[in-house]
Amino acid sequence: MPTDTSDTTVAPAAFTYGTTECAPVDGATEQTQQFDDSFQLCIDPAKTYTATVTTNFGEYTAVLDPAKAPGTVNNFVNLARHKYFDDTVCHRAIPGFMVQCGDPTASGSGGPGYKFADELPAAGDYKIGSLAMANSGPNTNGSQFFVITGDQGVGLPPNYTLFGQVT
Repeated sequence: MPTDTSDTTVAPAAFTYGTTECAPVDGATEQTQQFDDSFQLCIDPAKTYTATVTTNFGEYTAVLDPAKAPGTVNNFVNLARHKYFDDTVCHRAIPGFMVQCGDPTASGSGGPGYKFADELPAAGDYKIGSLAMANSGPNTNGSQFFVITGDQGVGLPPNYTLFGQVT
């Protein structure tokens, strides 16, 4: 869940990839929603990745940006390939702000069983349609993400890893 921690100064942690093996690229795997560790580097950070998200209100596509946030894109792609997000709901929507998804428990507190470091953007980088990681404080990313849908989201402090843009 996005939380304003603008009064908190924390040095960014160095991004470290985990030990969980890469998901099959073809998606030939059982749905998995709990892991012991984050993923090994499985994507090519020089490539562009897209995600198609299907909701009960329709479908949208996001272009993922591994140049800005390679660890976060790697995490998102691997969770998607493990079918982690399948049949989950977007559990939080605030008009003029954002829609939050990625929690298989739909409680706002669920996650994949691990946390990983921030890859924070510069101030002013958020815009409508930005895809960013939700967190409960510095370096607590897991599976929950949000899409900025209005001006309140555009004004967020740069405390949330920006990793894609809805097209």
